[in-house]
Amino acid sequence: MLSILIPTRDYTCYQLVSDLHNQAEELGIPYEILVAEDGSRSQVSIIANHKIEELSHCHHLIRKENVGRSAIRNVLIDASKGDFLLLMDADGKVVRKDFLQQYWQAGQTHDVVCGGIQTPDTCPDPTRTLRWKYEKAYEAQHGCISEQFRSFCFLISRQVTDQVRFDERYRHYGFEDVQFGLDLKAAGYAITSIDNPLGNKDFETNAIFIEKTEEALRAAFQFRHDIGEHITLTRIYDKYKAWGWALRGGFRILRPLLRRNLLSAQPSLFLFSVYKLGYYATLKGQEP
Repeated sequence: MLSILIPTRDYTCYQLVSDLHNQAEELGIPYEILVAEDGSRSQVSIIANHKIEELSHCHHLIRKENVGRSAIRNVLIDASKGDFLLLMDADGKVVRKDFLQQYWQAGQTHDVVCGGIQTPDTCPDPTRTLRWKYEKAYEAQHGCISEQFRSFCFLISRQVTDQVRFDERYRHYGFEDVQFGLDLKAAGYAITSIDNPLGNKDFETNAIFIEKTEEALRAAFQFRHDIGEHITLTRIYDKYKAWGWALRGGFRILRPLLRRNLLSAQPSLFLFSVYKLGYYATLKGQEP
């Protein structure tokens, strides 16, 4: 049996569930689709998502408390019944007609399978160019497949989740998937990549993406002793940490100018990297 598990918060994902439901019906396998609201505050999205209950084998779980990005995935795993679990983010979009079939077939011979992320060729909004450019640049370098584990969409067997779970210390945005990937490898499980991406259809405004990036960098700093050596930014900082005082001072001066560029319709990814390094340097400056 295949369990498709989708955590969401203040986001309507009915179309995603409907598309997955249609493919599962055509595939003719036992399946269930579980969507869990992680403390959603938007009644509009909750009501829209509750239409999921009208689809066969689909269930909408409403949880009033926000437990965090790791814990909500563990909640869904515990609530599911399948031997194979397909976890994905709510802002995904099915872009291939054989999407579920490819995952189902790969799961017969592999314990953990990642299909990658596909970014649209055009940016949907000039106020959302930073995230779009960032993802397109990553895709141009690596293709749809990431060199690090990303939890945007992946298949995992029940046998594996009986031993490895998401680390619930990671409550906020950022790097919970890196930790999970490291824990999988530490437990002896290989992560297999296939060319079967889920489309990324939701891009935050530049301002929100900067806020989320800062949140992720705070997570990187908090858990630096666990995942630091596996994050490119922290390795770069460690290489030049003797100049940390200069990075912090320069960032304090340049931060307004950097933000002005990053909030524009034509943000520079180089300046985005400078911003991240400077912000992380200020966090490191708080160490005792």
